Amino acid sequence: MVSRVRVWLNRTYAENVFFMDQLRRNPCGRAVEIHATHGDADSPILAAADAAALEPEGLSPAAYVEYALDQCARHSIDVFVPVLHQATLVEHREEFAAVGTALLAPPAEAVHTFQDKVIAYEAVEKLGIPAPPWWRVRTADELIVAVDALEADGHKACFKPASGAGGVGFRIITRTPFSLMHLNGFPSPYVPLDMVVEALRQADEPVDWLVMPRLEQPEVSVDCLTGPDGRVRMAVGRTKNGRRRGFTLDPQWIEPSRLLAESFGLHYLTNIQFRMLGDEPVLMDVNTRPAGGLHQLSQCGINAPWAAVRLALGEEPGDVVPPFLGQDYTVVAGPRAVRPVSLPQQRAELDVAASAPESVVSTQTTQTAQVAPAPQSAQTTQAAQTSDSPLTV
Repeated sequence: MVSRVRVWLNRTYAENVFFMDQLRRNPCGRAVEIHATHGDADSPILAAADAAALEPEGLSPAAYVEYALDQCARHSIDVFVPVLHQATLVEHREEFAAVGTALLAPPAEAVHTFQDKVIAYEAVEKLGIPAPPWWRVRTADELIVAVDALEADGHKACFKPASGAGGVGFRIITRTPFSLMHLNGFPSPYVPLDMVVEALRQADEPVDWLVMPRLEQPEVSVDCLTGPDGRVRMAVGRTKNGRRRGFTLDPQWIEPSRLLAESFGLHYLTNIQFRMLGDEPVLMDVNTRPAGGLHQLSQCGINAPWAAVRLALGEEPGDVVPPFLGQDYTVVAGPRAVRPVSLPQQRAELDVAASAPESVVSTQTTQTAQVAPAPQSAQTTQAAQTSDSPLTV
């Protein structure tokens, strides 16, 4: 009898409820027991798991490693998908292996390379993969120099933290003085240069920002699955242009992604993002974790989470090639259950829990809505999410 596979997701994005769904609906019909921990008792991740617990607060990265090792040993975790403290956890891969747990994450060197966007851009440019022009900025004077240089070349300047995930801290520089225009409607990413300069001059310590031109759409996120042997099993692009989403296997996106994954050992599930600088695709970011929108590949007949878990278990899923490219789509919000009781709690019967009502209490996640009716083969789809940079973990 084939044993149940135990998978743990630590403090991760709300959209990964769909990651869990795909593991349960794996094409092998294998029983999967999902463990989840989080710092927010109302995270839908906890409600979607078979065993859930709140994480202790205030742990240093080193202390979190000890906590994680204990969790894996006590619950006989087969595969651990780390998001919080990923960079530190992967440095202890052998210790996790000693307790029987495989880490579904790239090697430490790859994670550290792409944690810092400056180091990442310097590294990929050596491969001949184009990156946008960029400046590392720590002071007001450095910011002014960078903005002046970008605007002189006809670009609109923006900045974001040199190390960070998603769109946190992203702002677009404007020369327009602050006025009621900035207070009308929804909050805007635009910030007046003079206000940013003043804030930097008054700051107690320097910032660490990457200043670069604002890149244009389309944005293409290439989801890659790479084995520990360095061979890419899957590379499929998801396109974003305004509200419209779609899929692509165009070599201009896929080939540089394969080169990156192979050259830097981006093992297991990673996400490589491109945007346009004029007429040229340039690298925007590399995420050394599964993308929040990974489940959207189900519209192409792919179950990427399960293929990755099989690789982590030492099995060979083979090349994961979409049998078709799904219909273009958009995303809409929908409800997802949260726990009605305090934690920790474990489900005694997985089958009973699976039949529980979805509408206990709801929090917003997202679902796909087709732009036009899809072919019958593309109808067995998962819900989608609004971006690969979820706002809430």
